[in-house]
Amino acid sequence: MSYVLPLGPYHPSLEEPVHVKLYTEGELIKKAEVFIGYNHRGIEKLTEVRNYIQTITLVERVCGICSHSHAMTYCLAVEDIAGLEVPKRGQYIRIIISELERLHSHFLWLGLAAHLIAFDSLFMKCFATRERIMEMLEIITGNRVNYAMNIIGGARRDISKEQFKELLQAIKETEEEFKGIYTIYTSDSSIAARTKGVGILTKKDALIYGACGPHGRASNVNFDVRKTMSYNSYEDFDFKVALAEDGDVFSRAVVRLVEIEESFKIIKQAVKNMPDGPINLGNKIPRVPKGESLAVTEAPRGEVSYFVVSNGGQTNSRVNIHVPTFKNAATVPVMLKDNNIADAGLIVASIDPCFSCLDR
Repeated sequence: MSYVLPLGPYHPSLEEPVHVKLYTEGELIKKAEVFIGYNHRGIEKLTEVRNYIQTITLVERVCGICSHSHAMTYCLAVEDIAGLEVPKRGQYIRIIISELERLHSHFLWLGLAAHLIAFDSLFMKCFATRERIMEMLEIITGNRVNYAMNIIGGARRDISKEQFKELLQAIKETEEEFKGIYTIYTSDSSIAARTKGVGILTKKDALIYGACGPHGRASNVNFDVRKTMSYNSYEDFDFKVALAEDGDVFSRAVVRLVEIEESFKIIKQAVKNMPDGPINLGNKIPRVPKGESLAVTEAPRGEVSYFVVSNGGQTNSRVNIHVPTFKNAATVPVMLKDNNIADAGLIVASIDPCFSCLDR
């Protein structure tokens, strides 16, 4: 018997509102449609009446989880228009915050995925480990969310020697806790039963829809902005791009597990090789000439793009934001097809959607 089953806009498996309409036959999903727009706040329009400093604060609130990525990408675009070169130390500080943000985002996803498959002890373990990263972000930036570490021309705050020691100790302790999470995720039979062969996205479909970030790399799409279009001196760092071939929910978990290991490596390298010198070019509203620029960075969920147009005045002429969920959400109907209704929530969540970013 055929049914049309609504998933959302409000559902326990969804962190944010989105409406997925499932066309089913019995327990199988035969077709799906995704409807977005429930979180629209008009942020792009608001940038047109904000100066460049105010816009940093505004775009940092596009998303609570990847707030640093949004503010940093906007700054990179404005810096390119103004011909500003960020001091090396400022670039390294940006990288440390970026990788801490990636860690807390991935631990959040791993915890929520465990919760969705009713593995709540693993959910608690992931969130307890994530808490250490959140505490470190608070020690360095003063905030657990919306870190305010970016200004046009570099980093807003320096990191002291004492904070570096605390950071390295926190990373060491987190690595130890992470070993148990990695082992459970990769060897537990109940996780395998709920995730392997579920919500498959082939490499062909991933390329057609432009899947990016860990979601794309789980389908063997070898693209990471940090490697392919290096920014903030990522070329100075030794790390590998995490890839998987099966394109199922399990592969998306494995890619994030490997990326956590790589983020640990990047942070330790940044602390060890931290350059001396200034962290920014001054804290004044910059003179930005007429022009335009596109900046792209690798946020925890994938590539974030900011196209900024300046009219030569004190406000933005146009800011266009392109986020990973825009492309990754388009793959959801493909992944849902011929899967069980019971797995729908997990499949949607497996792309790590951010509808605040998407709707903005």
